[in-house]
This record gives sequence, C-alpha cells and structure tokens, in this order.
Amino acid sequence: MVRVSPGHAELVSDMLWAAGTQAIEERWLASGTVELRTSLGDDRDAVRVALGKLPSGASWEFVDIDDSVADEWRRHAEPHRVSADLTIVPAWLPDSDPSGDDEPVGGGVVVRIEPGPTFGLGDHPTTSGCLRSIERHLREGDTVLDVGCGSGVLGVVALVLGASRAHGTDLMPAAVDVSLGNADLNGVADRWSVSTEPLETIGRPFDLVVANILLPVLVELAPQLTRLAGRTLVVSGLLAGTESRVIDALDPLREVDRVTIAGWTTVTLGRDASS
Repeated sequence: MVRVSPGHAELVSDMLWAAGTQAIEERWLASGTVELRTSLGDDRDAVRVALGKLPSGASWEFVDIDDSVADEWRRHAEPHRVSADLTIVPAWLPDSDPSGDDEPVGGGVVVRIEPGPTFGLGDHPTTSGCLRSIERHLREGDTVLDVGCGSGVLGVVALVLGASRAHGTDLMPAAVDVSLGNADLNGVADRWSVSTEPLETIGRPFDLVVANILLPVLVELAPQLTRLAGRTLVVSGLLAGTESRVIDALDPLREVDRVTIAGWTTVTLGRDASS
C-alpha cells in the first residue's frame, strides 16, 4: 500500500504499472492523501527495490490482501491486439477477438501469456510500444536479450516472430518460473533462458536488446545496455517528454525510431556503422 499526495497520485500509479502491478485500487482519504493498494508479487526484497524511487513525501507499507480481490482483474482481462499481425491473449481465456466478438482471433500471430505475479500481459503502453518496436526491428535469426523480463512476453514474442534464441533477466525470482512457463506455452522453451544474475555477468552482446524498466534504472544500466546491444536497443518505461535523459546516457547509440502510446514513449536506438 502506497500513500501519496493527490498531486503525485498519477505519477506513482504510472510507476507501479511500470514496476509490474496488474491492478491498482485508489482510495481518497479524508486526511487529503491518496492510498494506492496493489500487489507487486511475493518477493519483498524486489518490492523494496521497485518502490525505492518513489517521490519525496510518499510512504508505503506491506499489507495482507484477500487473494480473491487481488485476482479480480482477471475477470476483466481480454485479448490485446498489438497490431494487425500480433495479438496477446491471457492464457486463461479462449482465443476470442479483442473487439468483443465471439470469433477466433485471426490475421496474425497469437501469443498466450500468464503473468502470474510478474509484469507483462501485453496491454500496458510500455509493453505494447516494445512489442511494436520488436515487430519493426527484429530480423530473422536474431539473438534477443529481454532486460527486466517479468512474464517474458517480449522475449517469447521475439522467439515466435523468428529470433533464434532469447535470454531474460529480472530481479524478481518469480520471473524465472513464470517466463519459462510462457515460453513452454508458446512452443519456444528450447530457445528461451532466464536468470536473476546482473547484466555485468553477461559477456556476449545480442543482436537486439529490449529493456522495459523505469527511467532511473535505464540511466543506471546505460553502460551495460550499450555494451550488450550488438545492433539494436529498445528502451521503454519512459513518460513522454523524459526520454532525452536516457538517449543521452546511451551514447554512442543513436535514435532510429520511437512509439508513443497513452503518454508513454518507447525509443529504438541503433549503432552507427563507424562506432
């Protein structure tokens, strides 16, 4: 549970969405503060890291919640059409059309995802922006690194779209089992690996690196992201208008594309042939 001033409620809600929550209950208190109730999984150390960048004046604490309430959002989940060629379907639903019709999804790739306690069902603007960028910039046979992989949706989609192999990293131990399960669910488990090890332990660059994490973490990891991006780097988790700080930190990579959805920007950068 997070308590914030009304002026910070929207910002903190966006941070919680980007950190991996699937639902937020907002309560306005008589004291003039806003209470945001959500779940970021069972790993308390990972939650402490995720909430370490809250604005000044915000406070938070762990509270017990009813599992049936925490899972209420699942009743309202529906397939998310990322593009004309890609649809993400919650694993517990039939392949129904995201328009609401009871017709099978058609006209493209369908990827089924179970997020569990992790981030990444495909419908958050940062995830959608990354997925669209992967569709545009992935080449057949690419190797892919998914930084902050959560459910593994980005790496799994890349594999389904033709990547030769993909590796995910995440601070949350739950991401290991969840992402392995999603890789298996979509028939790409033999090409997916995942760990909670830091980026510093990865020695070999990947053709395409994607990092959907918060801006301060992107800046902190910029040297490693630049080192590991063999050709293309996709970064998201950026509120529109804040992306220049990250782009500057990723020099000598240069912006080649961007996608903005609902106030969130995803930037694709490439390596100069001379660099």
